[in-house]
Amino acid sequence: MTKAEIVENISSRTGLTKKEVAEAVECFLSTISEGLVRGEHYEIRGFGTFKVKERKARMARNPRTGEPVPVPDRKVPVFKVSRELKELVAQS
Repeated sequence: MTKAEIVENISSRTGLTKKEVAEAVECFLSTISEGLVRGEHYEIRGFGTFKVKERKARMARNPRTGEPVPVPDRKVPVFKVSRELKELVAQS
């Protein structure tokens, strides 16, 4: 499902205009993105948690040559699904 489809779905359910819903969805996504850049974490009960994890530096291997390649440490965004959402999906 694309962002446009989400906006259309919410708009049809709430009676709000697509423009209003698109603004709210964009604001939600930018709030989460900006917060993750600052290292914050967001928990949406019954849905999941957005946070940033640090990955340590390691040695990887080039699959073509087999040569070791250093991978620097870095921060990556992660999403952990809530137990309620896992159970809901498992029931379907």
